[in-house]
Amino acid sequence: MLHKTISIFIFFCILTTIGFSQNQEISNAITISGSNFRIYPSNVNQTEVFIKRSPLNPELIFASCNTLSFIPFFISEGIYVSSNGGQTWIGNDTCTGEPIAFHGGDPGIVIDKNGRFILTRLGRSPFVGLYSHYSLDNGQTWSTQQVISTDDLERATLTSDAIEESSFYGRTYAAWVKFAQPFPLMFSFTDDGAQSWSTPVAINNPASRSAGGDLAVGPDGELYACWAGVTDVSPFKEILVGFARSANGGETWNVTENAFPMNGITGVLENKDNIRVNGLPSIATDTTEGIYRGRIYVVTGEKGTLPAGSDPDIVLHFSDDGGNNWSNGIRVNQDDLNNGKTQYFPSIHIDKYGAVNVLFYDDRKTTSDSTGVFLARSKDGGETWNEYEVSDHNFKPTPIGGLGQGYQGDNIDISSTNEALLPVWMDNSTGLYQIWSTRINFTELNAITESSIGTEIFSSVYPNPFAKTATIEFTIDQKGDVIFELYDQQGSLQFKKRIQVQLVGKFQLDFDNEMTGKKLNSGLYYYRLLQNGKSGSGKLIIMQ
Repeated sequence: MLHKTISIFIFFCILTTIGFSQNQEISNAITISGSNFRIYPSNVNQTEVFIKRSPLNPELIFASCNTLSFIPFFISEGIYVSSNGGQTWIGNDTCTGEPIAFHGGDPGIVIDKNGRFILTRLGRSPFVGLYSHYSLDNGQTWSTQQVISTDDLERATLTSDAIEESSFYGRTYAAWVKFAQPFPLMFSFTDDGAQSWSTPVAINNPASRSAGGDLAVGPDGELYACWAGVTDVSPFKEILVGFARSANGGETWNVTENAFPMNGITGVLENKDNIRVNGLPSIATDTTEGIYRGRIYVVTGEKGTLPAGSDPDIVLHFSDDGGNNWSNGIRVNQDDLNNGKTQYFPSIHIDKYGAVNVLFYDDRKTTSDSTGVFLARSKDGGETWNEYEVSDHNFKPTPIGGLGQGYQGDNIDISSTNEALLPVWMDNSTGLYQIWSTRINFTELNAITESSIGTEIFSSVYPNPFAKTATIEFTIDQKGDVIFELYDQQGSLQFKKRIQVQLVGKFQLDFDNEMTGKKLNSGLYYYRLLQNGKSGSGKLIIMQ
């Protein structure tokens, strides 16, 4: 978040507008182990990246970030658009909504039910506060600014109700922290595509102060908000997660100031050139028709309190009752506890299969002064995880001078199309921070053919093909329950069973086609075995 780091440059600002241009085409065949690419190669820093897809057209993707340079001084919000699911991009390093000279970065973005692009940003003196713009032509031109708030505030987060059955279908919501006692999470909404906004109201009344803030819409149009409760002295360490829900489009809220405790990582990473980091929560809800429909997930960056170790880890909590009760923390990254490796800046996304995807920086495969990018994915509601290295190269994070202690941007992001996951992150391996990405195809993830970071559980099946019954043999070297999952070729979970294991050695599962509670059709299926971070997979062929 750039707020309060740029005042020294305000009266020396010369903005440069960079027009739309076409990038080199990116192959559809990019896989999780394939080449990474910059979505919009540029000569300015691109930090704090966000990505959203259109509810009308899942191939239409909108990404944004802070764009900044110093000679001449320049700050704005990047506008990057793909009409083919992230294969190729066009873009602009400047949001061209007037007044261009007073943009302050820190964008929040969304595409609403009508395909309208909406962007919020901070303003600079004399336009202090939060402002919005909208685009009716997929980001090529933008409206003049609309004021949302003139308070001193933190970057806003946006979400839009894309649930057709919802009473508030199409309403777009914004939330941000106000920099004045008691530092509450503020809220506003628009019903006319950001032409006007409701009067801002405080969602909560914290005992200390709030930080961050994130929003999500549930499967019936219910609205959820979360934020970090932080200490009232610098470095404002995250000590709890607050939560609120609204059943009436944000008119009233049911607030829990302390939904569950956390021990955040706010501060600097000494091994990584003292870059500034945070553990602020990110929220997502399952709006699919799967077995976890309605589950709310919150992910944070924590250390020093289990399930996190002594080094920064990624921790997830979930709720199945609208946020009244929350699960114990679940450690998302599966490397050894207390191994000195660092995971930070998690972002969470639920894809069309109901799988939970968490993207984060991770240095387990490089030196401590560098980092890569990893994906953790769970198909059982966050209970167990497979992990994949997303980046094909590492980089050495370093602060961008002149923008406050350790600043290199405060978040990364992930979204998806119907065919692939689309992660975005900032990487300075070219000498400037740029938005990097890759397409992670569902056909590979859901077929479970990729390599897992964990040790493999070896298994075999006989007979195979089979008509009714097959035996799956597997060998394990530790005690602990084994989870068996069966997926069809589209990646949809068909059956799940927990196998209690009290000994080590060879075991077998007699799989009956009818034990799933429904007779499976003939065809190819994939199974997965999971135990304590280890995994194994194979194929089942049913022939009636």
